[in-house]
Amino acid sequence: MFNQKGLLIVLSGPSGVGKGTVCSSLRHEQEDIIYSVSATTRNPRAGEIDGTNYFFKTREQFESMITNNELLEWAEYVGNYYGTPRAFVEETLNKGKDIILEIEVQGALKVKETYPDGIFVFLMPPSFEELRSRIVHRGTENPESLLNRMNVAKEELQMMRHYDYAVVNDEVEKAVKRIQSIIEAERLRKERILPYYEQWLKEEI
Repeated sequence: MFNQKGLLIVLSGPSGVGKGTVCSSLRHEQEDIIYSVSATTRNPRAGEIDGTNYFFKTREQFESMITNNELLEWAEYVGNYYGTPRAFVEETLNKGKDIILEIEVQGALKVKETYPDGIFVFLMPPSFEELRSRIVHRGTENPESLLNRMNVAKEELQMMRHYDYAVVNDEVEKAVKRIQSIIEAERLRKERILPYYEQWLKEEI
């Protein structure tokens, strides 16, 4: 109906909450949503593919991207850099296509400074104990790194207040439907539609 600019959807939450699974399921349900591949200096996990899951970079490569202002946002999390390549996001939005960023909380707050009209969704665990269980079952953490991640998760949960929406990931399918409802409602916000009506009103009858 309107030649609107694409929606920027930012999904984040504590480590282990299931951001990747929810994001993948959402993209499967809505194939028109473009996924923004992040860059990171952490090592690939089993099954992860460079350029699909992440752009895996050395610290030197990542720091060069920072210096050259090639990142929309970046943050250091548990000893590794994470960031969002700027050009792809801007090009996608200007084409009128929706794009989703699955990023850490620190990075999301930086994006909000540049795109305050983005849709910021905080994914929550059903409980703190469930979050711990999910991280343990992932089998990638030793006791020290597990404690570190849980302490960081507590800090991140407090940052929920800076988001527009909070979605509990009790079941993936339900979480996806909640996010879909948010996206549909955001498309209909008068602030997004009003500029196009105002343009029509300027035209001669």
